[in-house]
Amino acid sequence: MIDIAFQAPVPDEGDTLRRLHDQLVVSADQSGLLDVAYRTIDSPVGTLLLAATPAGLVRVAFDIEDHDAVLHRLAKALSPRILHAPSKLDSVAHQIDDYFAKRRRSFDVAVDLSLAAGFRRSVVEHLRDIEYGRRESYAQVAAAVGSPRAVRAVGTACAHNPLPVVVPCHRVVRSDGTAGQYIGGPLAKAALLELEAG
Repeated sequence: MIDIAFQAPVPDEGDTLRRLHDQLVVSADQSGLLDVAYRTIDSPVGTLLLAATPAGLVRVAFDIEDHDAVLHRLAKALSPRILHAPSKLDSVAHQIDDYFAKRRRSFDVAVDLSLAAGFRRSVVEHLRDIEYGRRESYAQVAAAVGSPRAVRAVGTACAHNPLPVVVPCHRVVRSDGTAGQYIGGPLAKAALLELEAG
């Protein structure tokens, strides 16, 4: 007679960690301790980091910005209570996917502009009014926010836009029509302008 010992399958360590992490997210959220949720998504312009507070989407960051550094800055500026919680950003992720698939021309998401203040916030708020496929020059944006001589400051505000793609700073170009600088790099800006031109 042969004894055969049956062992229950050993749970994969990765699965266990994922389950524990998911429980942590739920518990932190229910206790009001999840101040910033984040996730990443793949896009035609590289991997994007999405971060949200209970007030709304607070940050979109390109690979070129170093996602770990962005999360570190969010921890210092907003709260160290940051967790990878992809489901909290599903709606935003789907809308960004739809945008890149040309099924969406604007975003319907709550935004948290607490990372933009003063003049920069005025510029970021105006950027939301530049329609899909349209472009404005830095000078036009400066005039629109009531500071026609602050063209360089508009460029700086665009470079510090916390919500690129969703708040379309890529639609701001130089007066001669050339693209100008972009937080995601020149190739990303060119790709976004081309996407909206077609």
